[in-house]
Amino acid sequence: MTTWEYLTTPLLIHNTAAILNNWGKQGWELVQVVQGPEGGLVAYFKRPVSGDASGAASNSAGLAAAAEASRQFDGGAA
Repeated sequence: MTTWEYLTTPLLIHNTAAILNNWGKQGWELVQVVQGPEGGLVAYFKRPVSGDASGAASNSAGLAAAAEASRQFDGGAA
């Protein structure tokens, strides 16, 4: 059975394609885009979890990318 990991990230309207392409290059599949609680767009992604050691490295890379996206979003909102 496939095990999935999930990611949510804000989508900046002026840079949507670049954001989606960046996550796609890292193996994330877009599942849905919804309006966030404060009116912005939030993207939901998923990708299969690997059972080997590279999966752990991949998870760390995904978390680091999510943190960077969050920092960029917070900086753009100020």
